[in-house]
Amino acid sequence: MITLTSDFGSPYPAAMKGVIRRRTDAEMIDVAHDLPRGDPRAAAFWLRFVLPEFPPAVHCAVVDPGVGTDRDALVVRAGAHVLVAPDNGLAMPPARALADGAAERSAAGDDAPDVEAFVVDVDDPASQTFHGRDVFAPVAARVRTTLDDASAGADPEALSAALASMDELSPAADPVDIAFPEPTVERDDGEAVAVDGEVLVIDRFGNVVTNVPGELVRGRDWIRVNGELTPVAETFGAVGPGERLVTVGSHGYVECDVNDGRGDGAFDLRPGDDVRLVADNVSL
Repeated sequence: MITLTSDFGSPYPAAMKGVIRRRTDAEMIDVAHDLPRGDPRAAAFWLRFVLPEFPPAVHCAVVDPGVGTDRDALVVRAGAHVLVAPDNGLAMPPARALADGAAERSAAGDDAPDVEAFVVDVDDPASQTFHGRDVFAPVAARVRTTLDDASAGADPEALSAALASMDELSPAADPVDIAFPEPTVERDDGEAVAVDGEVLVIDRFGNVVTNVPGELVRGRDWIRVNGELTPVAETFGAVGPGERLVTVGSHGYVECDVNDGRGDGAFDLRPGDDVRLVADNVSL
């Protein structure tokens, strides 16, 4: 299959689908087209979370504030998957997650996941403002057709050989990467008593997703969020409608939320903001 992800809204993804359908009969699945506009880091976060749920596929992802500039177009093999994306960093975190199921592993070293990137030799596109249609959709279709013709299946070695055979692809020496910030943890006798983190993304419900691992708050009843005492709960229903809570999302990170409301407004937080979590019985 070919999955499609963008910040395009409507109707632009339909044009991408038309381009792909003219070239291949592959099944197409929309991941999302309402990602935060022009935010490759947010796209990388959500794709890292969502794409590992898919069987091997070609994933075409376009969140591209650099459209029309000299940024490259990439094809990235990640284990048995292939991503097609602009070279602005959004492809690499999900590629590592797809390669080995461990989204936080290093991109280099002896334990590096099975990821290889190729630069696409792009002909003059029909426009400089819609590379989703003119560059990435055609490349995704050509990759899908090449893999099918090579009977590569889900074998990483066969996938690698098939991609290397494509005349328009050459190895990428240093693809742009996105590194998510790590929280700073203060401990007392080995126990985490305070964490300085950052807001990574906010979902459409207003849930504030931080970079703080969930295990740092599990087992607590209360925690201070930027000084405000807040209950820690496993479910939204553990607090009343309109009440604030701290919980651990399905992605494994701490969220600052409101039951039947918006956490971003209640906590006054936006992507990139600092957030400090302190155990309720600690004065820091």
